[in-house]
Amino acid sequence: RAAGTITVGTDTTYAPVDFLAEDGKTIQGIDMDVLDAVAARLGLTVTYVSAPFDNIIPGVQSGKYDMGASAFTVNPEREEVVNMISYLTAGTQWATAAGNPKGVNPDDACGLVVAVQKGTVQVDDIEARSKACTDAGKAAITIDQYQGQDQATASVVSSKSDAMLADSPVVAYAVQQSGGKLEALGDIYDAAPYGWVVPKDQTDFAKALAGAAAAAAADGSYQAALEKWGATAGAVQSFDV
Repeated sequence: RAAGTITVGTDTTYAPVDFLAEDGKTIQGIDMDVLDAVAARLGLTVTYVSAPFDNIIPGVQSGKYDMGASAFTVNPEREEVVNMISYLTAGTQWATAAGNPKGVNPDDACGLVVAVQKGTVQVDDIEARSKACTDAGKAAITIDQYQGQDQATASVVSSKSDAMLADSPVVAYAVQQSGGKLEALGDIYDAAPYGWVVPKDQTDFAKALAGAAAAAAADGSYQAALEKWGATAGAVQSFDV
């Protein structure tokens, strides 16, 4: 409150949740519009700082950032080290080159090259699928891990990777922006909430954010932020710490 702003670490490679505008500097996306509305209810502004995805939670823990907002799926491992405030629901979806020339089947991707972003829940997903392949005597999945989701997407567009998996809003946006070069593959699965990240010892701050988010939902600004990015299907009914 004294600073007048909340400093937020975010990975700006994850369109449409967190990414850079065409000027290469302005940070925009679902997180920004939702958080700006939430901060306004607290009488604050938000300062966004671009950071690698897997550096954000350590940065919150060290005090470098007041909070992290970067499509963090709420899971027990993260809840052990930080507080999380749920604000959107998303699942995982696959994507491949238009027409699926490699005949990719997410349930049998053995021997294929699959791109994911480092530090995401999709890494665990694809590693488990690869182990199932080798356990069955089939070829492992070659897992290409990229620092940024934009790099993972580009690897599929360029045919370096046969497919990718990412959060469902990200895949939908990537397909839309690809000019017909990508297509979504299979159904969305493992739906779970995204959570903002705040230090483990700052539960009052987490509750304040949750309360402000509820106020933004009550006055319609939360829904308006989601509508801008076509993400209303992921709206939550309650903002839980």
